[in-house]
Amino acid sequence: MSAASLIGGFAAPSHDAARAFRGALDAMARPGRIVTLAGAAPPPPMSPAAGALLLTLCDPETPLWLAPGFAGLGAWATFHTGAPVTANRGTAALAVGRWPDIAPLADFAVGTPDYPDRSATLIVELDRLEPMGARLTGPGIDGSARLSLSDLAPDLVTERARVSAFPLGLDFFFTAGDRAAGLPRTTRIDAPCT
Repeated sequence: MSAASLIGGFAAPSHDAARAFRGALDAMARPGRIVTLAGAAPPPPMSPAAGALLLTLCDPETPLWLAPGFAGLGAWATFHTGAPVTANRGTAALAVGRWPDIAPLADFAVGTPDYPDRSATLIVELDRLEPMGARLTGPGIDGSARLSLSDLAPDLVTERARVSAFPLGLDFFFTAGDRAAGLPRTTRIDAPCT
């Protein structure tokens, strides 16, 4: 294990994890709202927001799948959370990567009719995250919201529709730097802003 795997966790684990968990809940409850998730300093190429989500959502019973560009972060994630890293996308409870490496989504667990919560949550790293672009509607959104997903919105809409039907589905966090936004399975991506 390298020295880089031992650093970059939360400085005050209880306090930082509680703050990050509250931010993650806020992002999922209000899709399209961008929250700040700080306190983690994972090795590159993982963003601080994605690192904070990992440190908050992973534990020894959370199988983690890392996209090829993030595979070198397995020791860091396991050291700080105890999460086992899996090479099997179908067994992952949490996955991290950039969209080209995460798609297609068909291999990720979408839950079962009796247990729709047994689905994967995907953390998708972006270059930027802004309140503009694709139009989002659904529960937790007053009218509509915008999120800078325009480049991947058509693929995301197609992939989400192909893998499941509500209540089954995948939940997403989009991250860039220390910013994160949630996209639960109940949110519709109606159209990119032109």
